[in-house]
Amino acid sequence: MFAGFSLTSVSLQVFNARTAELISHHQVEINQSFPKEGWVEEDPKEIMWSVYECMERTCEKLRQLNVDVSNIKAVGVTNQRETTLVWDKETGEPLYNAIVWLDLRTQSTVEELINKNPGRSKNHLRQKTGLPISTYFSAVKLRWLLDNVDEVHEAVLSKRALFGTVDSWIIWCLTGGRSGGVHITDVSNASRTMLFNIHSLDWDPELCRYFDIPMEILPNVRSSSEIYGWMNSGSLSGVPISGCLGDQSAALVGQMCFDEGQPLMSHHGLLTTVAYKLGKDGPACYALEVCDNLTPNLTLAAAAGTSYGCYFVPAFSGLYAPYWEPSARGIICGLTQFTNRSHLAFAALEAVCFQTREILDAMNQDSGVPLTQLRVDGGMTGNRLLMQLQADILCIPVVRPTMSETTALGAAMAAGAAEEVGVWDLGPGQLPHLTSEKYEPQINPEESEFRFARWKKAVQKAMNWETTEPCSHRNGMQPQIISVQMCLTPNTKFKVFAGHKIRFCRDDST
Repeated sequence: MFAGFSLTSVSLQVFNARTAELISHHQVEINQSFPKEGWVEEDPKEIMWSVYECMERTCEKLRQLNVDVSNIKAVGVTNQRETTLVWDKETGEPLYNAIVWLDLRTQSTVEELINKNPGRSKNHLRQKTGLPISTYFSAVKLRWLLDNVDEVHEAVLSKRALFGTVDSWIIWCLTGGRSGGVHITDVSNASRTMLFNIHSLDWDPELCRYFDIPMEILPNVRSSSEIYGWMNSGSLSGVPISGCLGDQSAALVGQMCFDEGQPLMSHHGLLTTVAYKLGKDGPACYALEVCDNLTPNLTLAAAAGTSYGCYFVPAFSGLYAPYWEPSARGIICGLTQFTNRSHLAFAALEAVCFQTREILDAMNQDSGVPLTQLRVDGGMTGNRLLMQLQADILCIPVVRPTMSETTALGAAMAAGAAEEVGVWDLGPGQLPHLTSEKYEPQINPEESEFRFARWKKAVQKAMNWETTEPCSHRNGMQPQIISVQMCLTPNTKFKVFAGHKIRFCRDDST
């Protein structure tokens, strides 16, 4: 049996090594704070309190099932990758909240970094990192912390600071913290910092100089499957921590995707990332990847069954892959007087599928190997409407495992396969069999192409919406709000006056 920590919320799952069956689990939600518009933070202490609570509650549940907790042989950790923390290694205290991956406070930092490189290209570092310069990745968040948080700056100067993504923080705390805690990360997490060379598989001095980040605060980079240290306290004290993977990489392992690959640089806006390295001497495997953040209301969408010609582009924080356009903003197109909230929910559901279609098209072009089916996992895959809609828009089958916790399973498999643990064989013919459902396309390709073309048109309308230039007001005047009551007719014309905001209110009785 194995335990795996997964962090969107914090959860702990225990799996049977022979069957991959989920035996027991416990989950605790993590609060997020939003100090300013575009800022997203989490409390590192709350993360660890939740980890310890999950660990103890899961062990209690195992005892209630008459399962001996001593049968747990290894622990694997999987996590949000780019979320950034800095803490004091002498006190064990976080020096600031964790800055979450989707935080946008570093947009001006990104623009400064891009402007200082030859050609002012966001892809200036892509050959080494596989990534564009973006707010998404850890290096720019760390640069912001060094520039704006005195406690971080002072701790770096006095050699007390440690940097890490959430995996590093959890493993350091679980292995003893300030009393001998192990400061490590794995290749899949390191490759998302923009400080890691995906060819040499180590921190890159030139990249660190580019971001002006001292290398001594970085964790040691290890493979995704080896013993890093041992649990220092609690019911699992003495159990080795031997698996570490970013969430997307853990899902790949949980889906049994073990074909080896070399770095393939995307020419169509995707990310080249290290998927995993299973063992100290194992080869590094690479992946092309996308990132997004959208969770539509599935119940409302099911009630509509159609978007009624409405298209939704969820560029709330700009557009990520394959566009990497921070100026884009969310947009809804095709509204009519008959559009209701269920149609909007369905349009949001379609947006997930259209985004996936864009990514798979880019992957097919980069790799030259057309995808014949899509394997999926995660909470949203439990919705049959979404799965069928995805198959229709992709025009290929979609395969969903009946056990949806493949991310946690992947971390557990990596932990159990570590050479020093050796109780889970990831070799051909030795993997557990996971049952699955398959969804076949049910619409003709012409309809799928038409809907996708309308989506692409909506994406173009979302571009170049935001600007970093502040609004100026003539003669220093502040905008005034003027209430205007009028009857709106098809021939109504509007004028916008500089220095004023005009609010139009419709009287539905007219």
